[in-house]
Amino acid sequence: MLPLLAPRTYLSENAMGSTMVGEGSDLGPRALALARDFGEHRRREGGIPVSWLSHTMFQLGLEVHSQPFARTLPFPDEAHERYLVRGTNVFGVLRAPRAASTEALLLLVPCCEGGKNEQAVGLLLALAGYCRGQIYWAKDLIFLVTEHDLLGTQAWLEGYHGVNLTAMQSGPFPGRAGAIQAALALELSSDVLTSVDVAVEGLDGQLPNLDLLNLFQSFCHKNGLLCTLQGKLPPPEGPSGPGYAQSLRTLGLMVLGQAGGAPGGPHGLFLRFRIEALTLRGINSFRQHKFDLGALGRTLEGMFRKLNNLLERLHQSYFLYLLPSLARFVSIGSYAPALGLLLLVLALRALELWMRLSRSEEGEGEPPVGEARGGLLYLVPPILISVGAGAALYLLPVRGQAVATQHFPVGEAEAVVLALIGIYVAGMALPHSTHRALSGGGQRGWMTLKLLALLALALLLTCLALLNFSLGFLLGVTLVPPAAAVRPGGNRLPLALLLVLTTPGLSLFMAVLLERELLEAPAGLGEAWQRFLGALGQGLLQEHLHGAHLSPLLCLGAYPCWLLLWNVLFWK
Repeated sequence: MLPLLAPRTYLSENAMGSTMVGEGSDLGPRALALARDFGEHRRREGGIPVSWLSHTMFQLGLEVHSQPFARTLPFPDEAHERYLVRGTNVFGVLRAPRAASTEALLLLVPCCEGGKNEQAVGLLLALAGYCRGQIYWAKDLIFLVTEHDLLGTQAWLEGYHGVNLTAMQSGPFPGRAGAIQAALALELSSDVLTSVDVAVEGLDGQLPNLDLLNLFQSFCHKNGLLCTLQGKLPPPEGPSGPGYAQSLRTLGLMVLGQAGGAPGGPHGLFLRFRIEALTLRGINSFRQHKFDLGALGRTLEGMFRKLNNLLERLHQSYFLYLLPSLARFVSIGSYAPALGLLLLVLALRALELWMRLSRSEEGEGEPPVGEARGGLLYLVPPILISVGAGAALYLLPVRGQAVATQHFPVGEAEAVVLALIGIYVAGMALPHSTHRALSGGGQRGWMTLKLLALLALALLLTCLALLNFSLGFLLGVTLVPPAAAVRPGGNRLPLALLLVLTTPGLSLFMAVLLERELLEAPAGLGEAWQRFLGALGQGLLQEHLHGAHLSPLLCLGAYPCWLLLWNVLFWK
């Protein structure tokens, strides 16, 4: 990217220079031995070995606790083949010898079904044993092993903070440490590494403080680790076409991932609780230069030692940014004006309609009684039906799955997705059909309806810009042009095609295709359709399991606004 738009990253905290601590650990052999023991007990018990983990952590000198939890999903999760989930989280606390238990740091290893992440558990235990022998810790250290990926992490966070946001069923929380200042989630797939990929996107597009990412990058450089973002290597320095193209691909992947609202890893659930967090994924590819677990262990040790020296939460660097690479960032001051220009288009069109309505009232004096009343009364049915269609799209698919499975030969997950598509398509015909039956309303009727639609869309995009900028920007790019151009009369076919192509559902399908192109793994229409159906199901599950905002915002916000514009186009 251009240096003016994407300056180099830098550490804002003076106490976080990577040269101010020295890492003395060599955890590779110990981590591999513990990983093999964990894998053997895991295969023997058919799940996470709670007793072995608790005993090992206790031998390492930690204060050990476990937390059982259970969660019944609203409908089966076909991606992970689960419906009723039961599991146990195990965590050990290393109390700070130099301070009271008021603050803490956390290392998380998520365990899912299969033999994945055994090396990460071994490295966690080896690092816990090493840290137990040091006396410089001023913050508690929490070493957490969760079961069932994000569900276990969600259960642990709710139990630790004493809240229940997602109807999670869990036992009493046995012990706590201090307020968690930062967290790292670790995922490894092999005994050796060629690179470490970092995930930053959190739930609903939240991002950690940029200083935490800069700290990880500085320690990777210090220990000779190759770090990547979105699976992409850093682009070559200097102005070059391939470098700019790679930066744009990485930036596009981050925008799409942030707009999707799904967490990029277990760390994404911590951001809701004001805990700065990252997910680190060890990659073993075909590159020749490889690293052992000892190099990654020294990186984790150095990061925890630097975070241990902080006297306050990370706050001096950016919370709102985009990353074309790990070495450069785009601040909110550079990309926020783009959405501001889109909102300006809506404001100018709304002002134009308001002035035309005002002039028509002044010029006509006292308009005919039927026209005046019709212009107001005929707004009620399209508005109510558009809002009602959005509410039905949000409520009925999950709540009506039992009825669908009784009358159609489909499973519950398929019934939810098919009901979602059916209600979406049916809602496109309701406002138009209702207005054809009522007829009338006049010129001022559609102008007033469009004015309300523009104001509603502007309000929605403004709120989204504060919650999830990437989602607000993508919706603005797709919805603002048809919103500004739509009007009844004349040749309606071009505007109708434009509205159909920019409907939120089709925009999601196009986003799936674009993501595969940016990943340099293009998908055909058949594969893209399957991924689109999977994205619909996962979006509903994210809303019920973790409280994600994408599904309600699209169903109750973007879809009714689009239906109002659709009704304006076919106004009689």
